[in-house]
Amino acid sequence: MPEIDKLFQKRFRVLQALATFGPIGRRALVEQLQMTERDIRNETTVLSEQQLISIQKKGMICMPKGYEVLEQLSELHRELSGIVAMEQQLKEMFGIARVIIVTGDADQDMTVKQQLGKEAAQMLQQLAKGKDQIAVTGGSSVASMKEYLTANTVLSDANFIAARGGMGDEMTFQANTVVSKFAKRCGAKYRTLFLPEHLSEQAYEAMKDEPIIKEMIELYEQVDIVVHGIGAAQEMALRRNSTYEEQQLLEQKGAVAEAFGYYFNKNGDIVHHLRTIGIQLEHVNKAQHVIAIAAGSNKAVAIQAYFKNAVKQTILITDEQTANTILER
Repeated sequence: MPEIDKLFQKRFRVLQALATFGPIGRRALVEQLQMTERDIRNETTVLSEQQLISIQKKGMICMPKGYEVLEQLSELHRELSGIVAMEQQLKEMFGIARVIIVTGDADQDMTVKQQLGKEAAQMLQQLAKGKDQIAVTGGSSVASMKEYLTANTVLSDANFIAARGGMGDEMTFQANTVVSKFAKRCGAKYRTLFLPEHLSEQAYEAMKDEPIIKEMIELYEQVDIVVHGIGAAQEMALRRNSTYEEQQLLEQKGAVAEAFGYYFNKNGDIVHHLRTIGIQLEHVNKAQHVIAIAAGSNKAVAIQAYFKNAVKQTILITDEQTANTILER
């Protein structure tokens, strides 16, 4: 049947969403997956009859058998959707260690961002060896890892370090907030950097010799694993409450991407760098492993720009729609 691939992928997405968000009602699932109510009703009925899910008053949940099916069929799903081939293409294009692509479109489907976080958390737990220094930036994609981190022998011995200071007014996704939540989930230690990310030259010179700042810089020198996001340049400038003049300067210089306070043009050249106490590119380059999480239609250009010069030990975690956009360029 020519339709079997589409049917399989649709049913897999529904089961995956229930495993991620259950208990959840039918209408909420319609909104999450951007599917019709009829499709959701049909697919959940079939999944219920197969005893993969349970439909309860509090909502639908994935059953143990459902989790087993997801595990057994995940690789088949990736093959059928062409994801495995795309991962290899992007890995070769960027010259990095690995690319992991999550099914779907993060801009349209809330379950995709959760899947990004899940993949990143699993990768971090695979890479950690115990007593690691793990530098973490802020951002919603990185923060989505929290729910999937658990205390274990390697992560409980880790030290999570805020990779940058405060940025803008939103506290939820600040690096300081994110590392404290990660550490709490893992039963680990953490270090914060309670300074504004962007410092004037005078403030920078005054602060850099402070004992606590020297200690943070020493920690950045010893970082084993870096977990970070990649931002679109203008979006990051707005989040930092940059002045109109600063935003104009970035536009004139052709900045399209941002990471670690560095702004990159389409060729991957650094066109602007914030004066910051946070982690620097030389520290990132020396880390044993780098996990980059980025997805969304506005991130495709940014990802391409940043990865012109990304270190080979980087693992990119993105979504299917973003990967397609990059490969079509």
